[in-house]
Amino acid sequence: ALLGGLALFLYGMHQMSEGLNAAAGEKMKQILERLTKNRFLGVGVGAAVTAVIQSSSATTVMVVGFVNSGMMTLRQAVWIIMGANIGTTGQLIALDAGAVAPLLAFLGVVLILFAGKDRIRYTGEIVAGLGILFIGMDMMGEAMQPLCDSQVFLQAMTKFEHPLLG
Repeated sequence: ALLGGLALFLYGMHQMSEGLNAAAGEKMKQILERLTKNRFLGVGVGAAVTAVIQSSSATTVMVVGFVNSGMMTLRQAVWIIMGANIGTTGQLIALDAGAVAPLLAFLGVVLILFAGKDRIRYTGEIVAGLGILFIGMDMMGEAMQPLCDSQVFLQAMTKFEHPLLG
């Protein structure tokens, strides 16, 4: 389940990045550059997006997708992700991405298969990729859940002294 979840996560990331590149291209890159031209603006954008969509995981996944597709640099992404983490502290209710993921994947596939226009099809790739990515994250989380109760695993994790081993 862990490897299957990882495979879906990586495939979803790839699908989403391809769709982002095809749908937005240079326009999106210019918008992202303006929104992250300084670190304070980047942190603010990350916090605001997270507050609106109620999920720092979703914000982080989208930013990683932007980096993966070449629309954003890692330097820009760091500040948005930091803002996303700050934005979660103000959340009262979090969006359960795992519950919405199958619907996103389904809607994305419907758009890919039945859309007449390329732009709508590219949007379908983004939505399907995001859904598949969240399904993979959910699968990996469920596969690792038994380790939370394992004393052997918890002791092994607390004994790491070297950062690379951790």
